[in-house]
Amino acid sequence: MIKKMKKQSLEPGAVVKNPGNSIENKTGGWRALKPIWNKDKCTQCMLCWMYCPDMSIPVKKGKRVDFDYDFCKGCGICAHVCPFHAIEMKKEEK
Repeated sequence: MIKKMKKQSLEPGAVVKNPGNSIENKTGGWRALKPIWNKDKCTQCMLCWMYCPDMSIPVKKGKRVDFDYDFCKGCGICAHVCPFHAIEMKKEEK
C-alpha cells in the first residue's frame, strides 16, 4: 500500500521524512530505448543480469526471463555486454 505524502514546502537541502523507494517508484517510464530479448540467441550466460544497474532482468530457477519493464530505464548496458547479440535496443513506443 502506497502512502500519500502531505504537500509541503521545503527549503533547499531539506530532508524528506518519507522518501519513496524503487518499489513504489516505477522508473521504466523514463525509457527512450527498450531492450528486446531474443530467447533463441540467448545462451543464459547471465552477463546481462550481472551488469544491469536496475535489477530489471529477473531470474527464475537459475535462468533469466524477460525484462521487468517497470524498472528498466533503457540504458542499453545489457545489449552492449551480450556476446551473442541476444538483446536489441529499439525505440520505445508509448
